[in-house]
Amino acid sequence: MFKKIDKRYVVSVLSFLVKWFYAFESLFYNCKNINYPEQKPVIFALWHAHQCALYANKDRGSLNVMISKSNDGDIIAAATEHMGIKVVRGSHKRSGASASLALIEKLEQGESAAITVDGPRGPKGKVKDGVINIAKLTQMPIIPMTWYSPSKWLLKFDTWDEFRFPLLGVKTIAVYGEPIYVPSDCSKEDIEMYRQKLETALKDLYKYAEENFEDLIKNN
Repeated sequence: MFKKIDKRYVVSVLSFLVKWFYAFESLFYNCKNINYPEQKPVIFALWHAHQCALYANKDRGSLNVMISKSNDGDIIAAATEHMGIKVVRGSHKRSGASASLALIEKLEQGESAAITVDGPRGPKGKVKDGVINIAKLTQMPIIPMTWYSPSKWLLKFDTWDEFRFPLLGVKTIAVYGEPIYVPSDCSKEDIEMYRQKLETALKDLYKYAEENFEDLIKNN
């Protein structure tokens, strides 16, 4: 009779496989940055489905991203670190406070952060207020960003977030919006206003990328 397989062993094997798959995929990664911010540090805000866009970041060595403390998170963290991006572990439910404090510390040290604003479990397309609170405390600007390609080879998975993954060489664009500054003295009502502002900015940015993809590829 087979012994029950240790879950930690399975996660370890999957992490290894995903890490090397991403290493191979990175040789063919084809993403053009549009309106990439010169100011640093900043807080990049993106949808959970667009995580692969972070590989296009010009400052990956000083970029920190929060990934949940879970088996799935262990696998994603292995791939993320292999791409040269720093990882802070936690989520809004598990070790969220300590992870947010770690991100704040990194921002204060002059490094940037990336936050999947509808993660880790959704609902899809709904900005949570964590990113607004971090921007308020650090006084660092939020940079909305989106990722797009009309190609069928930018795969869309049947997951809660409709996760995107590029097959070999597919042309994509990462488009960065105008900075959003959150005042240090804003009220709870103001935080909700900035949350809605960011949510609208991300949706408008995706629509802009969708409608202008060919021009953006040619002229940048």
